[in-house]
Amino acid sequence: MPELVIQTDRLNLRKLTLEDAGFIVQLVNSPGWLEFIGDRNIKTLDAAEEYLTAGPVKSYQENGFGLWMVELKSGEPIGMCGLLKRDTLEHPDIGFAFMPEYMGKGYAYEAAAATIAYAKEQLNLSEIAAITIPGNVRSIKLLEKIGMKCTRQIEHNTMRCYFTARNFR
Repeated sequence: MPELVIQTDRLNLRKLTLEDAGFIVQLVNSPGWLEFIGDRNIKTLDAAEEYLTAGPVKSYQENGFGLWMVELKSGEPIGMCGLLKRDTLEHPDIGFAFMPEYMGKGYAYEAAAATIAYAKEQLNLSEIAAITIPGNVRSIKLLEKIGMKCTRQIEHNTMRCYFTARNFR
C-alpha cells in the first residue's frame, strides 16, 4: 500500500511507486505537460519506472519529500503535486501537473494549498519557490492564489518566472 502523505476533502496525495508507471506515461505525454513542462521522452513503462526511481522515489529518501500522486478519494489518479529540490534553485519548489479532464475543477488548488501547508507545518520550511514559463497563465494564477509572487525572471532551460512564498513560520 503506497504511503499516504496528505488528505484533503476530495483528494489523497501519496508517495509514487513503480506501480504508477502507466499513469506517469499518460501524464508526462499529456498536452499540458508537453507544452508547459516539456517532453521528457518517457514513452514506455520502463522509462517511467526509471523516471520514478531517479526522481520522486530518490527524493523521498534524500529530502523527505518529493512529487506525490494526487488521487480522488475513490483512488482514481488525476495528477501529481509536491515539492522538488533542484540543484539549480536555492529553495525547494512546488510542482504540479494534472490530466486535462481534471483541470478547472479546483483539484490543483486543493492539492497545491495542502502541499504548501504541509511544507510549512510538517517540514518546517521557511521558503518555497516555484518556476513556470510566463505563458502558463493557469499555473501563474494558481501560484498567486496560494500566496506566491513572481519575484524575478530566471534562466532554467528557458526563461521562467521565479515565484516565492516566504515567512511561513
